[in-house]
Amino acid sequence: MTKPRTVTILALPGVQLLDVSGPLDVFAQANVEAAAELYRLRIVTHGPREITSSSGLRLLADTVIGDKDGTPSHTLLVAGGPTAADRVPPPALLDWLRQQARAARRYGSVCTGAFVLAAAGLLDGKRITTHWSGAQRLAERYPEVQVDADAIHVRDGKLRTAAGVTAGLDLALALVEEDFGRELAMKVAAQLVMFFKRPGGQLQFSQRGDIAPAGRSILQEIQRWAAAHPAADLSVGNLAKRAGLSSRHFARLFLHEVGTTPAAWVEEVRIGAARRHLETGTKTPKQVAGLCGFANADTLRRTFARHVGVTPAEYRKRFAST
Repeated sequence: MTKPRTVTILALPGVQLLDVSGPLDVFAQANVEAAAELYRLRIVTHGPREITSSSGLRLLADTVIGDKDGTPSHTLLVAGGPTAADRVPPPALLDWLRQQARAARRYGSVCTGAFVLAAAGLLDGKRITTHWSGAQRLAERYPEVQVDADAIHVRDGKLRTAAGVTAGLDLALALVEEDFGRELAMKVAAQLVMFFKRPGGQLQFSQRGDIAPAGRSILQEIQRWAAAHPAADLSVGNLAKRAGLSSRHFARLFLHEVGTTPAAWVEEVRIGAARRHLETGTKTPKQVAGLCGFANADTLRRTFARHVGVTPAEYRKRFAST
């Protein structure tokens, strides 16, 4: 008889409910499919046992940090929430996390729960992922952490991290496969009607917003013109000519004031325009390539996949409005 593996999820006030319930449902379904208690599940919190989630629904934790609970965790996960990145975890919580992470076979986070682990120093020197909207912020706040903004979930030694919200289900399913094999994990995925391996990364779901012009007025004017004409000649030489500057001075000024090179900025603008066209569902990737300044459909496909994580055809199929 296999001894149950204790899965502990740390849930703090303001937690995203699905960051907790999603992974727990995957582990619970593994118990059902195996007709055995493979996993023993518990929720831990810091403070009152009753936790108000970001949606207003309340959870009742099984235990509170500081209680005399000698149950060791096989797997420790920190759930995230909309305010997780803005809160400063109390020292007692961080001390508990460090102790538990050392003792657990593996530890990790779901969504912005990565910010709590980072505050405890448990992500230093590690490759991780978190919700795409918080990835840059985490990387800037903790430069010693290698953040993969596109990954659905990442494994690095004992550490397991998942991207935004529903990615916690993907991570939990990967842990079931890791523990008990592919066959059981596939049964769980089928029962929960979820991808066994989700196609693409999380950047395909990121918000597609226009890049706000930055820098001095002449640079902003150039940026507005370029964004309105993605199919035009947007080479450094042509943009510099429109600004009345030499190519070298324009490139140096653009990098200093906008924070990126003209070429990288233009690529982002063209990808944004391509996403808008693809979402209408009325144009083929070949047509979109011509409208957005890409040499051909193959160039669009390679560049689009690098930025968004899926091909233009796949993106159009998933997100087109018609």
